[in-house]
Amino acid sequence: MQIASPNICERMGRSQKLSEFKCVTMIGCHLCNKSIHEISLLLNIPRSSVNGIITKWEQLGTTATQPRSGRPCKMTPGGGSVHVEAHSIISLQLSAESIAKDLQTLCGLQISTTAVCRELHGMGFHGRAAASKPYITKWNAKCRIQ
Repeated sequence: MQIASPNICERMGRSQKLSEFKCVTMIGCHLCNKSIHEISLLLNIPRSSVNGIITKWEQLGTTATQPRSGRPCKMTPGGGSVHVEAHSIISLQLSAESIAKDLQTLCGLQISTTAVCRELHGMGFHGRAAASKPYITKWNAKCRIQ
């Protein structure tokens, strides 16, 4: 009987994908009536991963990763958001409409102005204008400066 490693990160990192061989081995052990704990100790994989693979196999009949639902993002980290940031830093006076038009001509990306506004807001650019104060007298302006 193997002793489980006290640190789970040593056994398997969070971003590491299990190989097809290990998944098939888990299913084979499960079919041979081994418990999840025994399979975990045998393959040196966390019990939650073993349980997830076995559950997926029982429900779907496969251990392959299924495609995700939802619409993919227009702005990918390596795509349009870099161009939006570059345009906004170069000229802080550009509107979202002009940035969207520039992206369409330069990169061929069809992006709406709301998507550009959302990206700019996420980058920390907020479209706020200073309040106009037309009724400041010369005396008040002089006092404010001091």
